[in-house]
Amino acid sequence: MNIAEIRHLSFAYNETKSVLHDVSFSLEEGKYYCLVGHNGSGKSTLAKCLMGLQSEFEGDIILFGLPLDRKNLFSIRSRIGIVFQNPDNQFVGSTVADDIAFGLENKRIPREKMQSIIDDFAAKTGMAEYLDREPSMLSGGQKQRVAIAGVLAMGPDLIIFDEATSMLDPKGKKEIIDLVHQLRKENPGLTILSITHDVEEAARADEVLVMNKGSILMQGKPEEVFSRIDDLKAIHLSAPFFYELRAALIERGLKIPEDIKTAEQLEEYLCR
Repeated sequence: MNIAEIRHLSFAYNETKSVLHDVSFSLEEGKYYCLVGHNGSGKSTLAKCLMGLQSEFEGDIILFGLPLDRKNLFSIRSRIGIVFQNPDNQFVGSTVADDIAFGLENKRIPREKMQSIIDDFAAKTGMAEYLDREPSMLSGGQKQRVAIAGVLAMGPDLIIFDEATSMLDPKGKKEIIDLVHQLRKENPGLTILSITHDVEEAARADEVLVMNKGSILMQGKPEEVFSRIDDLKAIHLSAPFFYELRAALIERGLKIPEDIKTAEQLEEYLCR
């Protein structure tokens, strides 16, 4: 079942600055999508349209079976969670516990039920021992975990990560991506759209969408998209290391079986 359908979406900030051009795609319930593209390709504007932050668009955005308009905006937003690039921008509580509680208070969750929800999602994100800490005293990866905990506590059906790992070091990125995959196992119906520059993250998604000049240039499984190395280079994007190495080895005459789809499998094959 599709929880999001975007049909012929176009958007312009003014008559001379058109940003999105006839964008169409759908998001299936329970899948993990990555949207990649270079700076200025339209990724952030597309995200703002999906969040209802840009309303003067042409075309249709259907979320959870409802058209995105003023009438349905509150109902739709109650089912979407957003994790921004800089978690400092979404902290409102004086402690980690207060911050996770903020969304629950807005949903009028009874106080007696709230603490168990806070404890549950703090534990799932590895932040249980930090509940009394000030968010400003945490590392970048810990802050993102708190932001994710606050979003998950709301029980969303769709989470949008807007460049959520771009400020983290490689270790922090891996921790967050591993956490996302773990959460998907625990919540099979959760749909994720990650807007990212990180092609290594995108390689682990169910589907990848590539934007260029305001349009969807490619969409498909990671192995389908990232095998088109020349097409990616033409729009100044690189493929994940595994796909570039695999292509280089094949170019030099080495036969790589089609069922080898990860760097670990390739390493094992080469060792044999």
